[in-house]
Amino acid sequence: MINELHADSKARMDQAIEHVRQELATLRTGRANPRMVDQVRVDYYGSYQPLKTLASVSAPEPRLLVIEPYDKTQLDNIGKAIAQANLGFTVNNDGNVLRLPVPELTEERRKELVKVAHHTIEEGRVAVRNIRREANNELKSHAKEHEVSEDNLHRAMDNFQELTDEHIKILDELLATKENEILND
Repeated sequence: MINELHADSKARMDQAIEHVRQELATLRTGRANPRMVDQVRVDYYGSYQPLKTLASVSAPEPRLLVIEPYDKTQLDNIGKAIAQANLGFTVNNDGNVLRLPVPELTEERRKELVKVAHHTIEEGRVAVRNIRREANNELKSHAKEHEVSEDNLHRAMDNFQELTDEHIKILDELLATKENEILND
């Protein structure tokens, strides 16, 4: 029972970290990254669809994103959606593809992005700690029912703390990497 709880908690913590990774990938650095437009939703015949389902997004150069729609009639809709997403891009439409030059970040914008990265990491830390708390509460309830001995309870809680510390360390490393990316690219 304890092993199953540990495995479940580890899987949930891993999912939390993966979510944080995805969130950090959408933060704009000085380089073009196709994930920068992941949150863009396009009005496609009355329903809003993610951009990546309507077009291929590539970064052929360090400061350029190229969006090639599968349906060329949607070029204008995609351009409008990118402009409305307020990502700070100027959309250049040549009739076949959209080109998004990635402008150099100002120092002020870099500091704002670092704050956003810190906030995202803190949300990840809270999620990991909540998973630990839920597991510990479940362990304590099993101990009250005398399904788990006191020694096993303390040993398991220590294991959950170690698991939490490992995941917090991963989040700290992600933050350091992203900060370096934002401030130095």
